[in-house]
Amino acid sequence: MLAALRQANGSQLLAIASRDPRRAEAQAARHRIPRVHRDYAEVLADPEVDAVYLPLPNSLHLPWALRSLAAGKHVLCEKPLALNATEAEEMAEAAGAAGRLLMEAVMYRFHPRMGELVASLASAEVRHLYAAFGFPINAPGNYRLRPELGGGALLDVGCYLADVVRWVAGEPERVEALIRRGVVDMSCSALLEFAGGAHASLYASFESPEYQELVVVCRNRVLRVQKPFTAWRDPHDPYRLMVEAFVEAARSGGPAPLPMASSIANLRLLDRIRDAAE
Repeated sequence: MLAALRQANGSQLLAIASRDPRRAEAQAARHRIPRVHRDYAEVLADPEVDAVYLPLPNSLHLPWALRSLAAGKHVLCEKPLALNATEAEEMAEAAGAAGRLLMEAVMYRFHPRMGELVASLASAEVRHLYAAFGFPINAPGNYRLRPELGGGALLDVGCYLADVVRWVAGEPERVEALIRRGVVDMSCSALLEFAGGAHASLYASFESPEYQELVVVCRNRVLRVQKPFTAWRDPHDPYRLMVEAFVEAARSGGPAPLPMASSIANLRLLDRIRDAAE
């Protein structure tokens, strides 16, 4: 993201802050960032900062998005936007009240390959979608394995799976799910049913080999996409394209390229999956 923020048209990477000042200084030197602030509050107090990118753990998205919006900054917030739909709705209300742009940083949505794929399915008879994203993780200190920070496979990678099937098929009517729990939800499987009769199956995991795939079964064809969520610079960089779209919307006062309504709906589906597994 730092490279994308620096390289994107219309974007000037001006300042950085971290809990570890040495880390911030190292990143500033690497990415030619002119200002290193002592803490996040100091970034928000910088009058020349127009917008902030929040790469913080999931549990910190709500408080720092609210503080950023109250400080008059546009906000590009790392996925998932919040811990649940209720938090996301509060963030959306704050953005509206502040008159500032708030957008979830779901970069794969901006890859031309994915946009073209979804457009090609507009008139297709989609029967089934299979979406999977997993990788192994065994690092107890990692925020992904800390429940108090909003860790767990469902929020970390399941957000992509829920988003892509909603992008193709809309909002599901029925949700069933299973979750295998450790310190957090380590693996999650969900089965969805849509109004038109299509089904979707999702698999998110911290216990599998590194793996991601999207399969769309239509009446007369099957489409398979390898690495649908992280492929980049092939030759497109979805991170840079996302930043450019965000900057243009912030400058023009136009709508968010990824609407808040979609991000809230995605978290509502993740909430339903979590509840269905209880």
